[in-house]
Amino acid sequence: MATLQSSPLCGPPGLLLLLIGVITSHLPEVQAAPIDFWCNSPDRKMMANMIDGLKDGMAGCVGPDTLSSPVQLPNVGLSMAEWANKTIQQKHSEVIGALKMFQDGVQGARDQTTVQCQTQMLERLRQSIANYLVIINRLQIQNDTGTPSHSAVQGSSHTSLNKVLDQFRLLLKGKLEYFAIDLQESNFRICKVEHGTT
Repeated sequence: MATLQSSPLCGPPGLLLLLIGVITSHLPEVQAAPIDFWCNSPDRKMMANMIDGLKDGMAGCVGPDTLSSPVQLPNVGLSMAEWANKTIQQKHSEVIGALKMFQDGVQGARDQTTVQCQTQMLERLRQSIANYLVIINRLQIQNDTGTPSHSAVQGSSHTSLNKVLDQFRLLLKGKLEYFAIDLQESNFRICKVEHGTT
């Protein structure tokens, strides 16, 4: 009687569930389709609410929120007059540049802090920034050769974790939100195409 041989891809059910749990816990927001993020404002607001969760978590931390090294942050200010004169490609580049600067700054602060609570908060923030970068990098924007000016990206440095979170919130509700609105109204027609309308 022939015996069945287990496939190398198969394993104990518990191991598979563990791997699934690890993946979903590290990328919670990316599970939804990126199209939902760009076309539905409530989905974007739901992702941005993670900052409130981080601030609530910091309330349980002992001691000040001062980081051991300053975090270099991008310019999150938004001049609507200047923004209106930029192409969708320039806006795309500017948002990516700001997110990457946040990512580098948060990663650097996380690597140098010795306070466990701060390390946990910074890691959660780093994961959130990475999720945003995954979503925005999936956009099929052609001829994206625009490089944001130094003044458009370079901002200031802060040692307060609360200030870092506040600045990230401003980026999400400012440049990223207006980029999403502009994307819906642009010739890319991302929402109409994906949702099967004309």
